[in-house]
Formats: sequence, structure tokens, C-alpha cells
Amino acid sequence: TPEQVDQMRDSQGGVCAICFKALVRDGKLGEHIDHCHESGHIRGLLCSRCNVGLGSFADSHEALRRAADYLERFSS
Repeated sequence: TPEQVDQMRDSQGGVCAICFKALVRDGKLGEHIDHCHESGHIRGLLCSRCNVGLGSFADSHEALRRAADYLERFSS
């Protein structure tokens, strides 16, 4: 419900659960309700970029860890 979304937003301090940037309530770049594609369980609110990022890795913990390791190997 809209009230549940408001509660999630408030519990997250109005920011994305991953990158901590302020959530925008509407528009193409607005907040997204993130959920597990297997169980349907709601996890939290994400910004558009983080939502697309998770989707690109198909919710794979292993792939995300490899991506983080890759970035760390090539960081200055």
C-alpha cells in the first residue's frame, strides 16, 4: 500500500538502501520497490540505478562479489 511504502521510505531515512542517495518519489528515475524474484518478498526501496544494477546481476550474490573483487583489483 502507499502507507507501507511511506513506512519503508521513513525507515530508510528517505535514501536508497544500497547507495544512500535521496529517493525521488516519482518519475522515470524514481524509487523502486525491490523484491526477491524467487520468493516475492519485499526487501526495500532502491533508486533506479541500484535497482537496474541488481537486475543486471540477476540477484546473484556470487556475481556481485566477483564484480566487487574485480573493481577492487583495478582501483587506485
